[in-house]
Amino acid sequence: MTTPLPTPPTRPHRTHRPFTPLPGIAVVPTLFTLGNLVCGFAAIHYASKPIGESAILGWSTLTIAGSLVIAGMLFDAIDGFAARITGSASEFGAQLDSMADMVTFGVAPAFMMLRLVSYYYGGPEHYTGILGPDADNAYGKIIWGVAAFYICCTALRLARFNAETTSLDEEDHRYFRGLPSPGAGGTVASLTLLHQHLMVARFHEVPPDGFERTSALLLPLVTLLVSAAMISRARYWHLVNRYLRGRQPFAAVAWAILPIAFAMWWFQVAIAVSFTLYALSAPAAWAFRRLRA
Repeated sequence: MTTPLPTPPTRPHRTHRPFTPLPGIAVVPTLFTLGNLVCGFAAIHYASKPIGESAILGWSTLTIAGSLVIAGMLFDAIDGFAARITGSASEFGAQLDSMADMVTFGVAPAFMMLRLVSYYYGGPEHYTGILGPDADNAYGKIIWGVAAFYICCTALRLARFNAETTSLDEEDHRYFRGLPSPGAGGTVASLTLLHQHLMVARFHEVPPDGFERTSALLLPLVTLLVSAAMISRARYWHLVNRYLRGRQPFAAVAWAILPIAFAMWWFQVAIAVSFTLYALSAPAAWAFRRLRA
């Protein structure tokens, strides 16, 4: 009597998600979001060039890269405003905005930091490459690791925001959990702008002793700190929704004019101080609450 062959196990039925075509795309907000993305791509392009005077207003290539990151922030702020006033906020726009932010406030600032440290750490006369995992010293490997960590934290921060934010209501966007990626990217970019301003305008490419080494250590440290702030649960206020929307006290308007007037005379210093203070605002508020308790 022959023994019947065992029946092979059946594979579980794979369920396919239904395909739902987009009903339409809001043109104006999408264009602003893509403008943010192009600014990030252009910032990487200029940061990849050798540091030196460019054909654009005689600015340093890193100055152009940092300015493009700041311009990307303006596009990022305008696209949300345009979506709200046109009533076209959508899940598609939120996902596209995160992809653009990943390039402009994630990859571009990390690459700018690598380029600046690579140029000034070993001296421009005998080092023209980019520090990476193949660097011949531990410091170079650590700096590349800091840049990679920053990019990973930016991706985690954006993914967490999309997963946790289920409403497009303005009341649900009064504050952020963790430092927002534009704040982190703006901090790195503004300090890079300040560094180039000091090197070119203040020191005329002849900095005081120790400045190049100190700056090569300070900027990666700041990058590491804002990376940790992005994935933290610290509460950061949404400045536009909190202070610039609706009616505000007269004193609030006066205080808003002060940094604008300051930036008219010392632009690089003003934006570097502003971004740094914003990055420190949540830890400072936490420490203040602890002291009061």
